[in-house]
Amino acid sequence: MIVNFVKCWFKSEDGVAAVEAALVFPILLTLLLGLVDLGNGILANQKAIRASQVAADLIARSSVVDTSMIDDALDASELAFQPFDTTTYGVDVVSVSFDDDANPVIEWRETRNMTPLADVEVRVEDLAQAGEGVLVVAVEYQFEPMFAGFLIEEIPMQEIAFARGRQGAVIERN
Repeated sequence: MIVNFVKCWFKSEDGVAAVEAALVFPILLTLLLGLVDLGNGILANQKAIRASQVAADLIARSSVVDTSMIDDALDASELAFQPFDTTTYGVDVVSVSFDDDANPVIEWRETRNMTPLADVEVRVEDLAQAGEGVLVVAVEYQFEPMFAGFLIEEIPMQEIAFARGRQGAVIERN
């Protein structure tokens, strides 16, 4: 009798689908949440690229800028991050000129909510032309994953845009 019961129990396939679903569901849910975080991370990186380009483009339109023009450009670049939280958003704007020997000279700098780039002169060496200039805009953002936050606290993102002045060789500041 017990042997027959055990044979029937091993042959029974009732509930197999439920057990398989219970085993696979957590894996699929983890993959789904990971893909949501991955997609948001890619979107945040694209927004960092766009924010640096927006600031560089708006500032490079004039040969001479003042504080209010820079503020407007940086506000516009911050708006490029919407709807993401911008508390970890930082920007560093550097106007660089090149002397007669094509050596870089920092003309002015505006930095907000981040550490200034330490190696600006090195980054612009390949763009050096005597008597010319370049605008460097670096954007930093700390991306915080929604679902993987218990594994990864923050993912630092940094994007740098380079632009030449449209009205003149060097962008001056009042």
